[in-house]
Amino acid sequence: MNRFLRLLDERPFLLADGATGTNLFQAGLQTGDAPELWNTDHPERIAALHQSFVDAGADIVLTNTFGGTRHRLKLHQAESRVHELNVAGAQIARRVADMAQREIVVGGSMGPTGELFQPLGPLTHEEGKAAFAEQAAGLAEGGVDVIWIETMSSREELDAALEGAASVGLPVVCTCSFDTNGRTMMGITPADLAAICAESKAHPCAFGSNCGVGASELVAAILNLSDAAGPDAVLVAKANCGIPEWQDGAIRYNGTPDLMADYARLAFDSGARIIGGCCGTSPEHLRAMRDALDHHVKGPRPSLNAVVERLGTVSTGAQAQARGEMDVTSGALVDADRSPRRRRRRDR
Repeated sequence: MNRFLRLLDERPFLLADGATGTNLFQAGLQTGDAPELWNTDHPERIAALHQSFVDAGADIVLTNTFGGTRHRLKLHQAESRVHELNVAGAQIARRVADMAQREIVVGGSMGPTGELFQPLGPLTHEEGKAAFAEQAAGLAEGGVDVIWIETMSSREELDAALEGAASVGLPVVCTCSFDTNGRTMMGITPADLAAICAESKAHPCAFGSNCGVGASELVAAILNLSDAAGPDAVLVAKANCGIPEWQDGAIRYNGTPDLMADYARLAFDSGARIIGGCCGTSPEHLRAMRDALDHHVKGPRPSLNAVVERLGTVSTGAQAQARGEMDVTSGALVDADRSPRRRRRRDR
């Protein structure tokens, strides 16, 4: 049986790793550089990051291949190296995982292409599907256990990614970033994501939210996802470590280990079974999350008010979805008698 699926079946939760890009900046990556090139230029630094997350308690490490499609790599004149860089990224993570004293899942990270899909842009569904399939083939050859699609925003790109990922026959996970008033930048709601995954021929085995605008908003997305997807869905929560701030000439995230520990407990109580961190999440943060989850007895589903009280404010859009005041298909607000009323602009 596939390692990822077996561990999901055996355990109440799996802890995913923390940030790749923001931690690589600490290791010397420069703004504008392609992290994927480090899979061949500095493999020891990538291995060290994976090892730090394993040491902190991660059950899942994601490969350093987020921008590994030809469309992203062409920005660095590396579009001909898709297979090489994805194989290399997967092999680095696989070696670290296989040296651990416990079972570690390797997820093959696939992020957005950076292109607009038809009808808004030039990229066709078939071209997008082929690009994701090309990347997935390299990740599968390198030894990943699961293809991990993350930070998606548009329905068109998510569909193409799911179909491309399914071509290699591995389990598929997908996450969106609900960073725009309870929706993705291109309008997907948590309920939309649940419907997309239910309808997809790729049959993703887990789905959820990553990145975004902080831990509170992500837990709100998990609450709304669990409402739409039902109790049997395997949900993924991978929140940014607080909010980015400009400090001493660099962007830093303000989330503390204590905040991320509380986020992990709330995400688990809200229905997530795979919990990790995204931008700004260091091994120190992840260690606090591991300790929190290992000593946590699952509690009742938290209210949105409890999430706000413990983690911070939540967008009005996410609040409206949680209260059932938004038609998630049209985006219209609805009155108490459930009749749609004119949609108003809301602040984030």
